[in-house]
Amino acid sequence: MDLMQDIIERAKANKQRIVLPEGTEERTLIAADQLLRDGVAHIILLGNPKEITALASQYKLENIDKATIVNPLDHAKKEDYINLLVELRQKKGMTPEKAAVLVEDPLYLACLMIKAGDADGEIAGAQNTTGDVLRPALQIIKTAPGISVVSGAFLMFVQDKSYGKDGVLVFADCAVMPNPNAKELAEIAVATARTARDIVGVDPRVAMLSFSTKGSASHEMVDKVVEATRLAQEMAPEFKIDGDLQADAALIASVGSKKAPGSEIAGQANVLVFPSLEVGNIAYKLVQRLGNAEAVGPILQGMGAPVNDLSRGCSVDDIYKMVAIASNQAIGLKSAQ
Repeated sequence: MDLMQDIIERAKANKQRIVLPEGTEERTLIAADQLLRDGVAHIILLGNPKEITALASQYKLENIDKATIVNPLDHAKKEDYINLLVELRQKKGMTPEKAAVLVEDPLYLACLMIKAGDADGEIAGAQNTTGDVLRPALQIIKTAPGISVVSGAFLMFVQDKSYGKDGVLVFADCAVMPNPNAKELAEIAVATARTARDIVGVDPRVAMLSFSTKGSASHEMVDKVVEATRLAQEMAPEFKIDGDLQADAALIASVGSKKAPGSEIAGQANVLVFPSLEVGNIAYKLVQRLGNAEAVGPILQGMGAPVNDLSRGCSVDDIYKMVAIASNQAIGLKSAQ
């Protein structure tokens, strides 16, 4: 897990402003206290300041006073955010009256803070559903230029260090898009390559997975992967992307050299892009459970700014890690711009 420490150290070296909309949730507060203690990020907590202070005292937290605490019901920029939301959503029927209600919702407020340049990323989901977290993000922050879909990547820490970067691979999409078309799959590949570059710190070698290697099988599902590979290569020629590849051809050099001779990716992949959510979700859970791998994520990718969704069963450690990951995403986005 040295990579996770690297991610944390990179976050410390270039501290980002990460907003936590669930500012009165116990695990979130404890994680915030640890993040502030360790200097990982500038933390913005949304919630009633008196309640947050009382909870911090109850949980014996010593660093919450270092956070910026914003009361969604009463703060200096409330009117500015109302106007921004109306401007962004006027064509969708947004009125000042509706906006005045929505800006008091911490999930909407967090996204408006990011859109206005007052925060760099958001972590939520300890209390809220994925839909509730993503809805305001898609309405306000929207997807990154050239990307129309949001997807979910996992960092997979496997036991055998010969795979990926010292045993770390990136899997996607394992969380969001049920059945992407070729264009969407290409966008997922490019977004996942960026995740690998910005968070894992590797030169991405992206394998577009299928049950076929270089046309060994003929089927419309293979055709989708072949077309997605072509589109991804056109979208992002700076990345090494190849497909169609079977999983063994992507990961094992001896197999890759036989099945896909001349491929830059075969046998050397550190990013695995699955043809559908069904395949990706099953694959990461099998690797996690049968291979005793650690899965960190999902890391939401494709957004115009980092917005990451937690499981409602998440731990304090999960929140801590996701703040560090979101910080690295924000650093990467700023560097690319």
